[in-house]
Amino acid sequence: MAVSLQKGQKVDLTKTNPGLTKIVVGLGWDTNKYDGGKDFDLDAAAFLLGENGKVASESDFIFYNNKTHQSNSVIHSGDNLTGAGDGDDEQIKVELPLIPATVQKIDFTVTINDAEARNQNFGQVSNAFIRIVDETSGAELIRYDLGEDFSIQTAVVVAELYRNGTEWKFNAIGNGFSGGLGALCQNFGVDV
Repeated sequence: MAVSLQKGQKVDLTKTNPGLTKIVVGLGWDTNKYDGGKDFDLDAAAFLLGENGKVASESDFIFYNNKTHQSNSVIHSGDNLTGAGDGDDEQIKVELPLIPATVQKIDFTVTINDAEARNQNFGQVSNAFIRIVDETSGAELIRYDLGEDFSIQTAVVVAELYRNGTEWKFNAIGNGFSGGLGALCQNFGVDV
């Protein structure tokens, strides 16, 4: 049974699941009904960060245009343009033993594509979640439902995996950003 987290909670991932090496990070969402006339296109991404909380290079930013990290440790499943249907809208696969030693944490984010032009924000998004699934067994290990406390933000740092000695932990973050993907990239040291 999955551990359900609240914002700010941290939980052991590998210590409580010995032998865990491959996970799937599933992100999902629904959009509220509104009369803006434009579809929502939400995009998941992963930032592989060093001790300083920044990427070492732009190749440490994994998203729909850079799907596979050079180490093959993080692979994006591709862009879902509508978010239609139940379950995960986008997935990022992570192979823990392949993550370079220089990477101390991986932050998972969701942004709204073209949010300003479309006059969209996370206040119009509901049922957003992130979940960690054991890729081998298919068992859901961790789930964090974001809630709906983002009124004007166009990007959210949803959660992070981070090293704790030889183990990996999961942190439910849920921090919103205005300024979309550009603001996130700037925050994590990616040139835009």
